[in-house]
Amino acid sequence: MEEHNNLLKEVQQEIPIAQRPFLLVGEKVGIEEEEVIETLKTLKQEKIIRQISPIYDTKMLGYDSSLVAFRVEPEKMEEVARFINSHPGVSHNYEREDEFNLWFTIAVPPDAPLNLEDTVSLMAERIGVRDFVILRTIRMFKIGVRLTHESIEEREEVEERELLYKPLEDREIRTVKITQEDMPLVKRPFLEWARELNMEEEELIDLMRSLRERGVLRRIGAILFHRRAGFSANGMAVWKVEKERVEEVGRFIAGFKGVSHCYERTTNRVWHYNLFSMIHGRERDEVEALVRKIAEELCIKDYKLLFSNREFKKRRVRYFTEDFYLWYRDFTGAVSSS
Repeated sequence: MEEHNNLLKEVQQEIPIAQRPFLLVGEKVGIEEEEVIETLKTLKQEKIIRQISPIYDTKMLGYDSSLVAFRVEPEKMEEVARFINSHPGVSHNYEREDEFNLWFTIAVPPDAPLNLEDTVSLMAERIGVRDFVILRTIRMFKIGVRLTHESIEEREEVEERELLYKPLEDREIRTVKITQEDMPLVKRPFLEWARELNMEEEELIDLMRSLRERGVLRRIGAILFHRRAGFSANGMAVWKVEKERVEEVGRFIAGFKGVSHCYERTTNRVWHYNLFSMIHGRERDEVEALVRKIAEELCIKDYKLLFSNREFKKRRVRYFTEDFYLWYRDFTGAVSSS
């Protein structure tokens, strides 16, 4: 059991870009290669692991993205959520406890007929939502969390890298399109992908290592069904922080293992919270206690904790697909020049 817990932690952290990645993972946690593969298959079947795949950086792929919150009448919630989910760039969509009660993330391709602001405005107009806020990322302090059955209050160091966008070449785009799907759970998964791409295995490995070095590929890893892994409480803590303290506070909050995401975001006349943190716990009380602890230690008085009531959508965006342009054609009559 301990070995499998260590395996779960290891595959969330990073699966190596190598000819036999599961052999290397197994060596780290003391499990044979075949057992690693079979255990991962079982964890997927049991819906502990949601997906094992490369995690690409939306911005570094040229897409524009943001967090958006709608104020929705409760009786229209499901109808609005279904319409929002129809956009292929929506990856997460949750009902949360707040007057702005529907929260989603949306990504828009660089050659889309409408930019992100106009896309969100169109969506709000079509579904009859009057009040919404677009909360763009200014700074990212953390993305991703590694969950096991250990304490989630421990702190850890958070890596920060400055990334410069460079448009992808055609073969890089083709590689993203193929490898963004679930990783084959076989001894040589890159060989499987390379065959689809008409590449040599080593050529693909070298290319993906290059994408990793440039920050286009964040990592290859497992994403869990948090609730099935024992973390049923999911709260978004938002904080009003003085500009000169944002870095100090952001780094502190990001250091907690139970914090999966921590961002500085834009504010506006109706939304003044500028620091966002996603916090996971086994119970609601556990999340509330951690938020109180952070608030007390940092002397922050203006904050809110928005728990998730319902998950309407959670899946990775599939980049460089025709789905985006079909959506714009259906709802605007416009088609990209691509």
